[in-house]
Amino acid sequence: MEQGNLSRRDFMKQSMIISAGLPIATSLQSWMPGTNMQDNMPLHWLGDKAPKLSIGATWGVPWPQGAVKKSHGFVLESSGQAVNLQSWPLAYWPDGSLKWTAHAIGANKGLTDQLVLKTVSTSTASGLVKVKEEDDHYLIDNGLLQCRVEKSGEYLISNITKNGKLVATKGKLVLQVQNAAEQATVHDNYVSQITAVIVEQSGPVRAVVKITGLHVTAAKKNLLPFIVRLYFYEESEAIRILHTIIYDGDEYKDFISGIGIRFSIPLDGETYNRHIRFTGENEGVFAEAVKGLTGLRRDPGEAARNAQIAGKTVEDVSAIKDKLQYIPDFGDYTLFQPTPDAFEIQKRTKEGYGWIQSAYGRRASGTAYVGTPGGGLAFGIRNFWQSYPAQLDIRHAHTPEAVVTMWFWAPKANAMDLRFYHDGMGQDTFEKQREGLDITYEDYEPGFGTPHGVARTSEAQIWALSATPDNAFLSQVAAYIQDPDTITCATNQWQLAGVFGGNWNQAFTPSPAKNKMQEQLDFYFNYYHQQVEERRWYGFWNYGDVMHTYDSDRHVWRYDVGGFAWDNSELSTDLWLWYYYLHTGRKDAFRMAEAMTRHTGEVDVYHIGRFAPLGSRHNVQHWGCSAKQLRISTVANRRFYYYLTADERVGDLMQAEVDAAYTLRTIVPGRKIGQPIGDPDGKYAGVSFGTDWGSLAAAWLTEWERHGTPLAKERLLNSMETIAAQPHGFFTGSAEMELATGKFRPAAADKISVSHLSAVFGLPEICMELVALIPMPAFEKAWIAYCTLYNATPEEQKAALGKSLGKLNLKQGHARLTAFAARVKKDPKLAARAWDEFLGGEAGIKKMSTKVDTLHGPEVLNALEEAPGVSTNAVAQWGLTAMAMLDLAGNAYNE
Repeated sequence: MEQGNLSRRDFMKQSMIISAGLPIATSLQSWMPGTNMQDNMPLHWLGDKAPKLSIGATWGVPWPQGAVKKSHGFVLESSGQAVNLQSWPLAYWPDGSLKWTAHAIGANKGLTDQLVLKTVSTSTASGLVKVKEEDDHYLIDNGLLQCRVEKSGEYLISNITKNGKLVATKGKLVLQVQNAAEQATVHDNYVSQITAVIVEQSGPVRAVVKITGLHVTAAKKNLLPFIVRLYFYEESEAIRILHTIIYDGDEYKDFISGIGIRFSIPLDGETYNRHIRFTGENEGVFAEAVKGLTGLRRDPGEAARNAQIAGKTVEDVSAIKDKLQYIPDFGDYTLFQPTPDAFEIQKRTKEGYGWIQSAYGRRASGTAYVGTPGGGLAFGIRNFWQSYPAQLDIRHAHTPEAVVTMWFWAPKANAMDLRFYHDGMGQDTFEKQREGLDITYEDYEPGFGTPHGVARTSEAQIWALSATPDNAFLSQVAAYIQDPDTITCATNQWQLAGVFGGNWNQAFTPSPAKNKMQEQLDFYFNYYHQQVEERRWYGFWNYGDVMHTYDSDRHVWRYDVGGFAWDNSELSTDLWLWYYYLHTGRKDAFRMAEAMTRHTGEVDVYHIGRFAPLGSRHNVQHWGCSAKQLRISTVANRRFYYYLTADERVGDLMQAEVDAAYTLRTIVPGRKIGQPIGDPDGKYAGVSFGTDWGSLAAAWLTEWERHGTPLAKERLLNSMETIAAQPHGFFTGSAEMELATGKFRPAAADKISVSHLSAVFGLPEICMELVALIPMPAFEKAWIAYCTLYNATPEEQKAALGKSLGKLNLKQGHARLTAFAARVKKDPKLAARAWDEFLGGEAGIKKMSTKVDTLHGPEVLNALEEAPGVSTNAVAQWGLTAMAMLDLAGNAYNE
């Protein structure tokens, strides 16, 4: 398994951190280094291996409060040599100093293992990227490529030139829709229609252009809003494309049969000097020419054959010149990946003639090339086979203009069928719906299980090459598209900067039990990482998610049982993966968390329509559950990826949650437990202090630190103050919140309400951060009281609240709240109690185990591994709590 730049264990041994005794909470304000600038910050490539090539890189870096002023600049050195660097702020501390900064370098820069980021009093960024605005288009020049981006019409990119030579034209989106899943009678073709273009960055090292629009037919019918971002890096041969579609169709009438991006490629010269390439698996490359010169009955000569195989210019075909017209030109090629385990390549001479089966394989890396020895276009889709069905087309390569299409949904596959998976089974009353929930754990309500408003983001690259690439280089390009390298910090930087609550990799005395905990943490991640592969948790709408609960009788995850199937972030799976990455620095953990962030932020959340911007609870279909909730769309799950990568799309998703509380007036999260319907036009909404407010607080905090938005700050502080002012603080459970201001109305003096779910969807993590960040003693007291009393004895609860809280669930997961309270209070008895709660395993995992059973046919369809008793809810909460126990109370237990 890949490890980070500095593993957790090595980090502990080397003691390269601040003492475990550091105070947090309000007193953290005095600890955070406010004057000592980190002049030299070591960086490294994710995975600890510098790439062989790069189209450019963007990454985020955290800084301690007060250490770096807005006016400071940055320089980057690679093995002692300065690299052109573009920097910008991502977030600020309350004192106005920089909290997170983003940085970008150009193509093939910094490809060493010795990267150092330096802060300087001032700096002037330099680079070759320039953006020029004209009346109807933008011209982007990165020093190597020149690209014309249109402001309107169907072409997003009207042409791309490389040092003045035309490489590609007519870049547009394409969409195919039919009126039935099978035996369709109507087939509509749509193309992109631009509605707005924004230049988000204009150089000097990195330019970003955001294009929004709709897909339209010739009859002006429109469907699927899109957002496309184009990324340009200094002296890069490639353009990165981030492609988002939002489903706004009628799932019973609009069946998507193809989604893609299309370019035209000018070609000249003889067809035997035109080359086709597809990358397969394990560095494999399919390489042919439009008109083949090998295998003929008459030999054109060794020089001609060798040149064609190598993609070089064939100079002399005199030996067969009078017979060239009888050698067919194969102008059309397709690579089709219908499943995660098989692809095929076909070709034909031209439309109207039969396809020839050319090759087969398992998992194509999803990159192709068409061009001549003088150059052409390479193009590929990231996560190609993982996001099946995918397809790459080359058409008309025998003519002066080839057409290539990257299909994110393959036309050769069956059309998307997004209809709900059952007919309701008679659940036409509230009582029947409750009964259904009781048996299959599915919250069903007619009209709620719709995909209208969900989104999908895909990633692609196009490379303008000056020659037909040799197979080895094209294989490198394909590998890079699949795994684009990024830069990151050592794992101790999260602690040094005090971000995400500031409790990272605290020093503690090792012990056999704590070593076993760390081994168990690794086991759980490794097991789920392998389950993704073993269970084939792949596909356009599924990739990135995991399943919720296991069926040990059938030896399958409960993929077809109501609320037990896709996890949809339930009990903070996203957070578990991100915190595990932050603790270990493992590249495979980063990639799995990245895929989950892309999925859960897009597919599991509504972006338009009546449910926006809420998410859907776990279900057989990602949008199937009728419980639409903030706890799924929470910004708490997105912040990590945004701050580590500066990803603009995730930034959009987080900003969309700032006003999410307004939706709670009509879409209340607890309908099946008797929560009343709200007031659609009201100024207030019922908001729980757990899953609802925790999500809102994450959105407001992030908006405030990113943009300094006064309203976000006001709502955050008002809500904190008025929660603290409730008769029983967090134990009041919920209250009506004034949407405009974030102020909660006082609840009844005798109201006490507590849910085991309140603190398992990011609330503890956000509150730890707020307590450390904002000096508000009343809020700190309210939160520490909740942390102390949730797992307390009935007698202690009654003494503090007037009555005991009864039997509460998820005791083990709440041990991290006890540990936090112990840390703030500096209470060793409370810390010991936290360890008892964690190790006791009540409503969690009682016994650590790395046992795995291997099953084979005929007992199961395919050989598989299963870990007895593993449940995603339990693993996510166990993992989060185990890391918190080590960080917050590591020295309180030494057995």
